[in-house]
Amino acid sequence: MSSSGPPTGDGRDDASGPGPAGAAAAADGSVPVSRSIVERWKMEPAAARARLLLRAVAWLFSLLALVVMASNKHGHGGAQDFDNYPEYTYCLGISIIAVLYTTAQVTRDVHRLSWGRDVIAGRKAAAVVDFAGDQVVAYLLMSALSAAAPVTDYMRQAADNLFTDSAAAAISMAFLAFLAAGLSALVSGYNLAMEVLV
Repeated sequence: MSSSGPPTGDGRDDASGPGPAGAAAAADGSVPVSRSIVERWKMEPAAARARLLLRAVAWLFSLLALVVMASNKHGHGGAQDFDNYPEYTYCLGISIIAVLYTTAQVTRDVHRLSWGRDVIAGRKAAAVVDFAGDQVVAYLLMSALSAAAPVTDYMRQAADNLFTDSAAAAISMAFLAFLAAGLSALVSGYNLAMEVLV
């Protein structure tokens, strides 16, 4: 008759086992927390991840539009300074608003996807904020580039220089930001519709 003796081995346990290493990993919580964050990102609906990507793209192009327009000052008695044209000043102001909004929303989306908690209490309230915010920012971006584009086109007919090229580049960046914000608004509208139906 055989008897069961003590388990053989070198006395070492891996981080996932019940030994001292596994207990230490479970105690500091680094391995389970990082694994849970990755799993939560994978389990999130594709719409939520797509909205985060679109908002990041909108942030990038809004920031580029802001930087290009703010640096568009080339002298010539003020004729080539953006702040002498209210259309360009308006475009700059809307770009600042878009950057602030998308920064807040990207930070909020990353927090929600990473920790499973939204900073806005209530799923329907959060869906309304997302849809309304994306819609308003997309509309403001479109109005800004619509105001600045005709002025730029008129000036380029008379003289095509660095000032008009910079203004056209800033308008193009604002247009790309508008596209990203508009697509994000579509995703937010879908999420809002799903919340209402549920």
